[in-house]
Amino acid sequence: MTQTFASLRYFNYRVWFSAALVANIGTWMQRVAQDWVVLTVLSDSSGLAVGIVTALQFLPALLLSPIAGLTADRVDRRRLLMVTQGSMGVLALGLGALVLSGHAQLWHVFGFAIALGVVSAFDAPVRQTFVAELVPAASLPNAVGLNSASFNAARLIGPGLAGLLIAAVGPGWAFLVNGVSFGATIAAMMFMRRSEAFPLPRATQAKGQIREGVRYILGRTDLLVIIVVVGVVATFGLNFQLTSGVMARNEFGKGAGEYGILGSVLAIGSLGGALLAARRKQPRVRLVVGAALAFGVASGVMALMPSYLTYAISCVPVGFFSLTMLTAANATIQTTTTPTMRGRVLSLYLMVMMGGTPIGSPLVGWIAGAWGPRWSIGFGAIITIVVALAAVAWTRHRWSYRVAYQRESRPRLQVVYDEERPRRAA
Repeated sequence: MTQTFASLRYFNYRVWFSAALVANIGTWMQRVAQDWVVLTVLSDSSGLAVGIVTALQFLPALLLSPIAGLTADRVDRRRLLMVTQGSMGVLALGLGALVLSGHAQLWHVFGFAIALGVVSAFDAPVRQTFVAELVPAASLPNAVGLNSASFNAARLIGPGLAGLLIAAVGPGWAFLVNGVSFGATIAAMMFMRRSEAFPLPRATQAKGQIREGVRYILGRTDLLVIIVVVGVVATFGLNFQLTSGVMARNEFGKGAGEYGILGSVLAIGSLGGALLAARRKQPRVRLVVGAALAFGVASGVMALMPSYLTYAISCVPVGFFSLTMLTAANATIQTTTTPTMRGRVLSLYLMVMMGGTPIGSPLVGWIAGAWGPRWSIGFGAIITIVVALAAVAWTRHRWSYRVAYQRESRPRLQVVYDEERPRRAA
């Protein structure tokens, strides 16, 4: 088995990877269907309405992530995942039934978005840390990369399937397909071999454990840089559901099928970034910052594309650099954080990454309506470039490094640190 797919040699991870692929396809189908219902059925092509739905779905992460992370550090992760995955399946089936019956209203979607956000807030940190129990520690960066590959392979398939399903029988069936798909992950966890697991130690119950997680992050400048950069980029730049929708419908005059295709094309680049990430033994902070800068430039170019075809093509590098940034950030945090602290650190990271969406999504939606769809992308591109350059300037001052060109070795560009540089900040 090649280095890229090394984690698949472990039975439990193979089962998880296969089931997650099925569930992720369903999730992407629902995302496309939900935005399309809001954009075309429940509103008059309102980018702001789509932004509000997205914001409501991520708002609970801003409020509940610290508690969710502490829960992930304390309890049986497998059992908690079965509860969260089952709950998300029930919510998908409920919303699908409303849409199919013709009784869905915009406030219904708002309510389901909040409920899904609450469940997702608890699901995200435990799902991230659970992967560490399926492979040995040395294989964790590879497993994280393959998880991203699964997510983006589904992103390649799901939006296209959703577009075809919406065009053929309407959006309601996409919700039902997603609800059923969660059965795959529940079944996978039931079939896993406990004897082949790599259980992580759990945190014992004590007072002040959330504050302890915050202090841990504040004492790690490398984690701070990652969280700030990814948080800003996610808030203003990673609004693909919204921006692709308004670009497809309002800028290029396309339908549901073309909207779904944009998501699939974006996933081509994302899948490439994830597979490349799976080959890296140890990602670093500089990769996160460099990928964020490249993502900002690629997004700016995408905003200027004159036709639907050129816009679709420009989605590939945008997907590649966004996924490189996110996968490197996730793997760096997981591999450098104390196991008993990992759930709390990941939850605070996810709180910043997803919690900014309630601010960014409505703002980007408003920009799309007031200034045009292209500015909804261009605004995020500008903010991303600024924060990436600021991170470079701050880390150069704080960590005292220089970038050197090496003619005799690869990579040609190498980061050389002074003696006093904190080693963990690599």
